[in-house]
Amino acid sequence: MDADSPKTTEYIEALEAAGRGLADAAAEAGLDANVPTCPGWRVRDLVRHIAMVHRWAAAYVSEALTEYVPADGGTTLDGEELLAHYREGHALLVAALREAPESLECWSFFPAPSPLAFWARRQAHETAVHRADAESALAAGPGPLDPAFAADGIDELLVRFHARDRSRVRTPEPRTLRVRTTDTGDVWTVRLTATEPPRTERGGQGADGPADTELSGPADQLYLALWNRLPLDAVTVTGDEELARLWRETSAV
Repeated sequence: MDADSPKTTEYIEALEAAGRGLADAAAEAGLDANVPTCPGWRVRDLVRHIAMVHRWAAAYVSEALTEYVPADGGTTLDGEELLAHYREGHALLVAALREAPESLECWSFFPAPSPLAFWARRQAHETAVHRADAESALAAGPGPLDPAFAADGIDELLVRFHARDRSRVRTPEPRTLRVRTTDTGDVWTVRLTATEPPRTERGGQGADGPADTELSGPADQLYLALWNRLPLDAVTVTGDEELARLWRETSAV
C-alpha cells in the first residue's frame, strides 16, 4: 500500500480491532444467545453473516473484480468451527486490504477517493456495527467507540448510503433533520422530500439554521442510534419526534 494513505491504514486497523472484538464477544456470549439489536437472530446467524460479508469483500480486493458478484450463501458451520471460519475470513480481508496497491481498480458501490479506500472504510464500519450487535448479546451491551471513527461512520451513512436512490427515507413535504455530535463538533443537515433521496450537507452555514428535528449526543451513541442499534432515547431528540421515528422505521440499509 502507498505510504501516503494514512486514512486507509486507520480504517484497516479499525477493521482489524472490530473484527477481533466481534469474535471475542461472540465466543463470550455463546452462539445460541439472542442478538437484541437484530431481532430473530442468534449469535451464530450474526457470525455467519459477517463471515460471508468479509469473504465477499476480500474477493473484490484480492481478485480486483470490476463487476458486481453476488455473495454466496455463506456457511452452515457451527460451534468452534464457525468461529474459526469467521476469524480466517476476517484475517483474509485485513491481509487483502493491506497488500492491495493504492492503484487497485475494483467494483464499489458509492463514491470514494479510490476503490481501496472505499472497501477499507466500508468494512471497518460494517464490522464495527456488527461488533456492537455481538456485544448486545452480553450483559454489558455494546462498548464505546472512538469518537472520530464514529463521526466518520455517521458521515458515511448520511452522505453516502442515504444519497442513493434506494434510500427509503422520504417525507410527504420537505423536512429538515439535523445531526450534531456533542464531543467531536460535527454537524450534518439532512434535507428530506417525498420524491428524492435525502441530501446531506456537512457543517457550513446551514449548521445553525432552522431544522424540524435535531438528534444530538456523543458520536458513538449517535452512530449506533442512526444505525438502529440503540434506541432513540440514547440520544437527545429536539423538535418533531415523529421525524426521528420515521428515520428509525425507514432508514435500514
